[in-house]
Amino acid sequence: MAFLATSPSAPAIAGSKFSTLSYSNDLKASQLGSFGPLDPFHFASIAKVTSVNASKGRRLVKPVNAEPKRNDSFVPAAASTIAAPEVGEKVELKVDDYEQMSRDLDGASPLEIMDRALEKFGDDIAIAFSGAEDVALIEYARLTGRPFRVFSLDTGRLNPETYQFFDTVEKKYGIHIEYMFPDAVEVQALVRNKGLFSFYEDGHQECCRVRKVRPLRRALKGLRAWITGQRKDQSPGTRSEIPVVQVDPVFEGMDGGVGSLVKWNPLANVEGRDVWSFLRAMEVPVNPLHLQGYVSIGCEPCTRPVLPGQHEREGRWWWEDAKAKECGLHKGNIKQAEAATLNGNDTRLAHSKGNTALPDIFNSEHLVTLSRPGIENLTRLESRKEPWVVVLYAPWCQFCQAMEESYIQLAEKLAGSGVKVGKFQADGEHKEYAKKNLQLKSFPTVLFFPRHSSQPIKYPSEKRDVDSLMAFVNALR
Repeated sequence: MAFLATSPSAPAIAGSKFSTLSYSNDLKASQLGSFGPLDPFHFASIAKVTSVNASKGRRLVKPVNAEPKRNDSFVPAAASTIAAPEVGEKVELKVDDYEQMSRDLDGASPLEIMDRALEKFGDDIAIAFSGAEDVALIEYARLTGRPFRVFSLDTGRLNPETYQFFDTVEKKYGIHIEYMFPDAVEVQALVRNKGLFSFYEDGHQECCRVRKVRPLRRALKGLRAWITGQRKDQSPGTRSEIPVVQVDPVFEGMDGGVGSLVKWNPLANVEGRDVWSFLRAMEVPVNPLHLQGYVSIGCEPCTRPVLPGQHEREGRWWWEDAKAKECGLHKGNIKQAEAATLNGNDTRLAHSKGNTALPDIFNSEHLVTLSRPGIENLTRLESRKEPWVVVLYAPWCQFCQAMEESYIQLAEKLAGSGVKVGKFQADGEHKEYAKKNLQLKSFPTVLFFPRHSSQPIKYPSEKRDVDSLMAFVNALR
């Protein structure tokens, strides 16, 4: 089931205000001052797009959902009358041509990238909208003055605020979002066999495959290209090398086969704070959940707010390894990340041609660096002269890097107190040992080794400020 969606006739944006319905309860990005400083965002290329050529011929827009219509499908009558300007004849490019195009656009603004994508693919491209800050994509599309289409995956488990936000966006931009839904039979089988919350035990991939990946696959079968809100700074292990434009490595488009779908990432080189600066400057409505500490927003059971100092992806599938936090929509990113590992040794992808290992972190005279034999001896001791607090970490992990200052402060506060503070680099060849013997599930993991117990106690909280860590230690020493 899908709603047909395009933008209305494009407005002239030079010297005029975009005409929209106004709602007093709309939450604007300008109200969210807590999401980083208002850094200037570059709008230089906006002025060059002032109007749309509406004099060309018109044709019907094809729905995103390429499957044959079922008797129970619902398509509004207005869908058959929505039209868009005819675009020029498309010239298919080879993979190498898209790689060159990505290099050429690497320094371009998101507006320029969006304009190029919409110009090239016309009716055969659509924006993937999740209900989070990728509403910026819709605003950029409006600013190009070109018709555009928007689709979203309704998993059936989104927050109420997200559904309300969808309605606000539709009214603001005068569009109908094309919603894609999971197959009811597949959802029914999953829930009956495994319950409503099996992902907490089995991992999120199976549920996401049913509720998100397969509906997305159906949607993309009706397109030749799609536009995502991926950014390099969103995920430490899976998105650090995403290009501006690429041949989709996972999904197929309407022509079928490898290379039949092109993926555009206009925000790839933009930092999150700059996205928010843009949203505030343009007074774009945003999801009310952002006011509650949500940054990356997905399904309600799998999303939670993040605290200051935490990375935005820590709010997604928080019970799993931080490296693999993808639902499957961008599975190709995980393959790229895995290609950068060497015999189990994790290194962060370098932005240069070669991969380089990062320098160590948690460096302090008050911290003891434990080797593999050292941590094994500490674990075997049933009676210790002093209790220990130890962080299991990986130098490439952004979450570990984020808590470095607070952990060093903890070591300074505990110096001379009778509590030893240590660190153990638990990635690479030591990771399996740490998972089996040290309760490691994700980085960083903080353990407290009491004086008279061989069993370490795992710090259970995501709060990694020095006061929270100190409270944990004081409660146990």
